[in-house]
Amino acid sequence: MQAYLAEFLGTAMLVLLGDGVCCTVNLDGSGMKGSGVVHILIGWAMAVMVPAFSFGAMSGAHFNPAVTIGAAIRGGFSWGMVPGYIVAQMLGGFAGAALLILLYSDQIKATQDDNTIRGCFCTAPAIPNVSMNFLSEFVATFVLVYTLASIPANAGDSAVSWFLVYGVILACGASFGGLTGYAMNMARDAAPRFAYQLLAPDKGKKDPNWGYGWIPVVAPVCGSIVASFVYMFMVGLGG
Repeated sequence: MQAYLAEFLGTAMLVLLGDGVCCTVNLDGSGMKGSGVVHILIGWAMAVMVPAFSFGAMSGAHFNPAVTIGAAIRGGFSWGMVPGYIVAQMLGGFAGAALLILLYSDQIKATQDDNTIRGCFCTAPAIPNVSMNFLSEFVATFVLVYTLASIPANAGDSAVSWFLVYGVILACGASFGGLTGYAMNMARDAAPRFAYQLLAPDKGKKDPNWGYGWIPVVAPVCGSIVASFVYMFMVGLGG
């Protein structure tokens, strides 16, 4: 129960801090509106690292169904716990986004563009192209999961691993953020997308964009599966 609750709270905190930086940069009435993409890159990387410090020892700090599935494939995590982890992560993502909608309610009221509001909670492609958008999320998650698998187990003893996670998220955002927003995680995209759909006000053109929204659900899982098998193959070559 502690692990499931840690995944719920950690994912909620991740979305609260990560989508929160998008809200503070993009919504009208925010004192930091327009502070730019560097603010978002640093903020999102910190949004992953901070809850990892708090909950890593309790659950492994997955906060991402793709990471959980990858860990199970590599044998470091029980398949029996995978469904519970994913449910906790999705509920946490929804809860974090719901709290943000409350906290930024005045700024959301002041912002008249539905797409701007939606963009604070979930991703969208810079250029819609299903195959390339899918590939972008696949590659970004491959890099994420392969790198996480490569972090030495004893790095967590000194919390160095969480600084490495910060670097991975920052690198993925800097390199792939201009393509699809580097979701890499259905709990940070689909769950807040549901929260936007159900709880955010309608300014006249409200559309959760599920026509694209399936890609940040499916592509990260595919990227994680391939990354895990490639990692095991590479380790196997070393004897």
